[in-house]
Amino acid sequence: MDQLRAMRTFVQIANDGSLTAAARSLNCSLPTVVRLLADLESHLGVRLLNRTTRRLSLTAEGQHYLEQTRTILAAIDESEAFLRAGQIEPGGTLRVTAPVQFGQRYVAPAVTGFVRRYPAVKCQLELNDRNVDLLQEGLDVGVRIGPLPDSTLVARQVGHVRRMVVAAPAYLKHQGVPLDPWDLQQGKAVLAHRAMRSWRFQDKGKTFTVPVEGNLEFNQIAPAIEACVSGMGFGMFLSYQVGEELHSGSLVRVLADFELPVRPVNVIYPHAGLLPARTRLFVDWLCHALDGVTSMQG
Repeated sequence: MDQLRAMRTFVQIANDGSLTAAARSLNCSLPTVVRLLADLESHLGVRLLNRTTRRLSLTAEGQHYLEQTRTILAAIDESEAFLRAGQIEPGGTLRVTAPVQFGQRYVAPAVTGFVRRYPAVKCQLELNDRNVDLLQEGLDVGVRIGPLPDSTLVARQVGHVRRMVVAAPAYLKHQGVPLDPWDLQQGKAVLAHRAMRSWRFQDKGKTFTVPVEGNLEFNQIAPAIEACVSGMGFGMFLSYQVGEELHSGSLVRVLADFELPVRPVNVIYPHAGLLPARTRLFVDWLCHALDGVTSMQG
């Protein structure tokens, strides 16, 4: 069986809504179309179309296979056109989004390196801490931290992070090292934003919260980290946000036994439609740049 031809025939049947119309579109005989469809279904071991004397309809398996096949055939067509045109370098505009601090620390250098390698590509990096809708906002690639409810997105996990409590060595010497999350109430907390006035922990599989108080509150992460480094209290941050400070020893991790489970870091991109060459190349580039960077943090 010529599987590629059979796949194109199946897509044409779905597009035209009938075997006869597909035969006309493909400029071949009706028996040939019938045979190619039968061969494809036999090869896959599933029925792709429900056929009656009046109409054709896709089965559930057929609908799924149609979406995948369209993407595969489009990628083949693009690759052939790419080579026929003699194009060596990808071009066009690429729009990328990532959380602010993670993007500044990890994604921005990857973007810069990619554009240096492929100067015909124009890349726009948008840093935002809200979960944006890639399709609705016309974005090509995103980085997301945490669970992914979006079934329309393809995700490639590149690592994980966790939320942790840290403090400066001098503060711990003065205040004492907390052995239990409730010990935090004996000290001061540096708050990164209002939503974090109660810190969540886990003990023996059960999650609980501890209210915390302090006389410093910021609406951005960076100054809150600086305040912790200067010895102003305990802070709770994601591991990548304080990775450099932990490595240098200017901050120390505490209460590790009570931390919540890790959160995945994914590179995401739309599932529907064909990915341009620049997007496919950038996804691979970014995944390589981020691979293992976050997996070692906590």
